[in-house]
Amino acid sequence: MLEPHNSASPGKHNQKRDVLLATKIGIPGIRPDLLPRSHLIGRLEEATTRKFVLVSTPAGFGKTTLLAGWARSTARPVAWLSLDGDDNDPARFWRYIVAAVDRVHPGIGKQALSLLNASAQPTPKAVVTALVNELAAHSGELVLVLDDYHLIESHAIHASLAFLLEHLSPGMHVVISSRSDPPIPLARFRARGQLAELRAADLRFTVEEAAALLRRVWGLHLPEESIAALEERTEGWVTGLQLAALSLRGASDPARFIQGFRGSHRYILDYLTEEALEQQPGDVRSFLLETSVLEQLSGPLCDVLTGRRDSQEMLERLERANLFLVPLDEQRHWYRYHHLFADLLLARLQSADPDRVPELHRKAAAWYAEYELIGDAVRHALAAGEAVWAARLVEQHVEEILRRGEGETLRGWLAALPQEVVRSRPRLALAQVIAAFNAGRLQAAEPLLEDAEQALATAPSEPYEPSIGKEMSMLANVPASIALL
Repeated sequence: MLEPHNSASPGKHNQKRDVLLATKIGIPGIRPDLLPRSHLIGRLEEATTRKFVLVSTPAGFGKTTLLAGWARSTARPVAWLSLDGDDNDPARFWRYIVAAVDRVHPGIGKQALSLLNASAQPTPKAVVTALVNELAAHSGELVLVLDDYHLIESHAIHASLAFLLEHLSPGMHVVISSRSDPPIPLARFRARGQLAELRAADLRFTVEEAAALLRRVWGLHLPEESIAALEERTEGWVTGLQLAALSLRGASDPARFIQGFRGSHRYILDYLTEEALEQQPGDVRSFLLETSVLEQLSGPLCDVLTGRRDSQEMLERLERANLFLVPLDEQRHWYRYHHLFADLLLARLQSADPDRVPELHRKAAAWYAEYELIGDAVRHALAAGEAVWAARLVEQHVEEILRRGEGETLRGWLAALPQEVVRSRPRLALAQVIAAFNAGRLQAAEPLLEDAEQALATAPSEPYEPSIGKEMSMLANVPASIALL
């Protein structure tokens, strides 16, 4: 099971344990046969003397691998956060950052966390101000790495992160890894000499590095002209090189194979993925496709989806075979597929067996629900087309989410549900009102209030009998300013 991180300190608002995924705030594992790129490690070591480092390249250039390798080699303390789409809630985002910092420097972030856990929802700026003050009072150094920042779309988070960057204490540095430049005033930091940047051209593999990768990791000894042609066609794109290597191991004429593909990264990826999959045994192909619906993989979870009893061994086998599996912890309990590889696996599954996809999502939702990892359970239930089940899961955790101030998370879940389902369930209809009011969206709250009143008035008495009085009490306490708009 996922290891929880207890971010709550004792207090009346923290009676329930806040479960954060430890794999998100741990530096990802790296392969023991990883090709050293000492010149890039050196550049990162120098770059992190600046206030802000941006590593911005398209997918598949090895950003995470490079940063994880640097983080494990540097003498500086590194707080790491692997971001995902669920982190677009400002309260959740900053709660994870506090947890990442606390993991490196225990105790820092207590004031920020107390604001996040308060009954009155704080502004992101207030939380960041508290965190900046605590960091400034600490004499040590810290590098905060935010990986996959392109998944963040919240304007509130962008603004609060820019505020953090503007007010960093001298010993703190932030590294952002992203597929695109974040909407942060880069030009301002660049003009001040506070920004260091690594781009695709910097991470591109040279012919010499490509040769070393193929020889050391894949055991391929190709003629120099073949390696040069491969590097040219992939433009030093490491994902393309790795997929080509998978296919080349079974190619009778490597030179002819290399001449056979060209074009954009996406075209090369499609082509090479097909080639690589065709060379795998049937049980491996089935495992890859059936687990492609997962964002994170563990042995027990994969057992549920595939019906196997040896998924942990299969995951270790895939890692040894270099099949685009990224370890998320030192113990190798959790993995993920390379994002591009996962996208293509899922696309192939949807094309080959579309009816299997919702079935797999249902199994994943049930597993996550059993372990009360509700965000993942809701996401998989919705992907399975099980809107009522997803609604029940949200209902069961509405109070906890509101208590934690994660209104954006709740709004995202409710927006993903069919509105007729939300309007028919008093607790969800009421939650929409409260979340909108807490976010200051008073105009949006007015029609939602009418929906909540209608849902409470028309709900069957039996299913809601235990809580109907509490629901009506909560509705009565919603500030009158909403109803008077």
